[in-house]
Amino acid sequence: MDGKLAVIGLGSIGSMALWQASRLTDSVTGFEAVSPAHARSATGGDTRLFRMLYRGIPDYYPILERSRSLWTELEAETGQNILARCGGLSIGTTNGPYVSPLLETTRINGAEHEILSREAMAERYPQHNLRPDDIAVYDPHAGALRTDRAVTAAVAAAQANGATVHTNTPIDDIRETNDGVLITSGDKTWTFENVIVSSGGWSQRLMPDYLKAATETRRNFLSWFVARDAAEFSPEKFPIFIRISGQRSMYGAPAVDGVTVKATLDGRSSLTPAADSVLRELTAAEIAETTETVAEFFPGLIPNIVRSDAFPDLYTKDSNPLLGHLRQNSRIYCATGFSGAGFKMASGYGEIAANESLGKRSFDGLDFVRPQRFKAS
Repeated sequence: MDGKLAVIGLGSIGSMALWQASRLTDSVTGFEAVSPAHARSATGGDTRLFRMLYRGIPDYYPILERSRSLWTELEAETGQNILARCGGLSIGTTNGPYVSPLLETTRINGAEHEILSREAMAERYPQHNLRPDDIAVYDPHAGALRTDRAVTAAVAAAQANGATVHTNTPIDDIRETNDGVLITSGDKTWTFENVIVSSGGWSQRLMPDYLKAATETRRNFLSWFVARDAAEFSPEKFPIFIRISGQRSMYGAPAVDGVTVKATLDGRSSLTPAADSVLRELTAAEIAETTETVAEFFPGLIPNIVRSDAFPDLYTKDSNPLLGHLRQNSRIYCATGFSGAGFKMASGYGEIAANESLGKRSFDGLDFVRPQRFKAS
């Protein structure tokens, strides 16, 4: 036996699972096909949005609360500035299909928030050009997560706790035996008591057929712009945002590098044959819609894309993650399929995966993320 736990894939969730597992055992090993936070992983693109306000399943809220605490713990443990606490804005049509359900979920959760009229937005955040019937909801606990820092910090913290990390080691196969789980990379094999599969868009090849049928790899693209006055789009003045106004939608983050502002079309993921074959360049249609939306939403941004990229992620049929054992008494645990929305809760998901895979603690109220929901159908 080579250890109690192997974590396959050290991206957004895997790095956090490795860190959390290293707090529970000195016998955990991480396997990464390239290197943590490599340029083609789903963590690429500098930042991800952290927010406590959202529309959808209320049961996500406790994971968000725990994740918020764990991001602070990771910063304290590693000395890295990971979460830029700049607040967040959710913008949309008054009583429309975005703001109304968001406020309903917020009411259920009791999350702290502030409703800002169009006039209040013009005074506090004049960078946004709102339509006459738009309003905003302010989230004081939101911010921008530095993805590369988060992943590399978590891996470094795990190693400091005694975890072993193998880079440039893609896993070709995993197989449960009577004693544990046999994992294979080329001509090398290891056996662990338990395994977490957290390799994002590359996870399908390690899944049983019922999960392969319930998932697909999709491409997400990102774009950045230069501000006419960079100071106006600094984290101190410009919160993260999600805006859905009529047929236009966009989300983004402040100029954490002091130069470029992330502003990207929302909900535009597209099917891709494989994680290794993602089209990195934006299409002419994507460029046109992005620049047109920026020109309307942000007069202070020069409406020319100065940087863009695209990354793979694994999506499920219901857009909820796969978090749990493949079946009862299985030694293989899934922590993947986060459908382009997992990074804000990565630290919380990592804690759940580490505890449950090692048999230290189980978590209730998570039926909506358990892999078995697809086996029943």
